[in-house]
Amino acid sequence: MTVIAVLGAGKIGEALLAGLLQGGRGPAELLFTERHPERSADLTERYGIAGVEVAEAAKRADVLVVAVKPQDIEPVLAELAPLVGPNSLVVSLCAGLPTSLYERWLPDGVPVVRVMPNTPMVVGEAMSAVSPGRHATREHVALVTEMLSTVGQVVEVPESQQDAVTALSGSGPAYFFFLVEAMIDAGILLGLPRAVAEKLIIQSAVGAAKMLAETGEHPVILREAVTSPAGTTINAIRELEKHGVRAALLAAIEAARDRSVELGKAHE
Repeated sequence: MTVIAVLGAGKIGEALLAGLLQGGRGPAELLFTERHPERSADLTERYGIAGVEVAEAAKRADVLVVAVKPQDIEPVLAELAPLVGPNSLVVSLCAGLPTSLYERWLPDGVPVVRVMPNTPMVVGEAMSAVSPGRHATREHVALVTEMLSTVGQVVEVPESQQDAVTALSGSGPAYFFFLVEAMIDAGILLGLPRAVAEKLIIQSAVGAAKMLAETGEHPVILREAVTSPAGTTINAIRELEKHGVRAALLAAIEAARDRSVELGKAHE
């Protein structure tokens, strides 16, 4: 039996625990740490999983999933350092933090796998990218992939691409929420009730995403299918291009990538 401990049971940590349960793991195979006693008690009542201290998690678990905020990582690693060894697998869900940081703090030979998930994990539709550290084997990557597959889809990328992944899919849901928010506001501006505008746009977003996922068509092909000559859509596209929406998205994602790089360098 492989015991998995999630260190930091926030939204992402809780979503992973729920996904692992749904994927067939029993409560006895799972542990979590949580700083707030009330939340810890609530999670134990809801899922039947034991909340423990970091030291207990390190002692009992084969896999330690670190799901704390990046700024809180060093105290956690300092606590883990005397407690883990090559037989432990450390999985980082912390944005911007390289495997070299973990390898520097932890004993030599401890395998580390870096993961960039995103918030749709809470509805079982995460996009997660995994990258092995120096000591991680193909078996370690396979185990992490199997774990994350319970909450969405998984790809493996070289760690050099993780900052780009963070900017693109890690932060990606926020860009879609921002766009949906603006479109709902546009509906209100055009005279629609907010509830109607929300329903129209949210379902349009769901349908468009499903078309992208299921048809396999390039986004350009799908967009052109909606864009009739001299029609309403081409007029809207012209305005989007006029206002530099495409360029703004490119610049925004580059800015997110740069911030991810900064987060990693802050811990060098």
